Amino acid sequence: MSLLGNNDLRRIFDRLDKNGDGLLSLDDLNWLLEIIGVRFSLQELESLVGKPCLGFDDFMFFYDSISDRNTKMESEDGGDGDSDLAKAFKVFDLDGDGFISSEELQSVLLRLGLWDERSGKDCSTMICFYDTNLDGMIDFDEFKNMMFHPFS
Repeated sequence: MSLLGNNDLRRIFDRLDKNGDGLLSLDDLNWLLEIIGVRFSLQELESLVGKPCLGFDDFMFFYDSISDRNTKMESEDGGDGDSDLAKAFKVFDLDGDGFISSEELQSVLLRLGLWDERSGKDCSTMICFYDTNLDGMIDFDEFKNMMFHPFS
């Protein structure tokens, strides 16, 4: 199950491709992975990717392969994908209070290159969409719902 669409992946790719040559270095890819809590050495990453840089199609394939691997690992673990989701939740929960505020969501989306103020989207609106207990923040259960049913 892919959590990000092609448009989101394109924006991430373009944001990481600072020199505009249409290629991501392994350093750039590793930086992105570290932000979301995935740690590889450059040697491990090169072995996994099989090349020193990635074009957009390679980047999409890499993302899909990681997504597929995580889905398989969750099903082998008896469907317990909470550990991966918990790691992702911690990336967004910047102050560690167990909740994601609209400010935290916007901050992380900015770092990932997924926030564009000109798009008219508002993190408060996104929070409200998934905030089932109406406390103005996203808890872990609401986060799981948000990850599996993206806001459009």
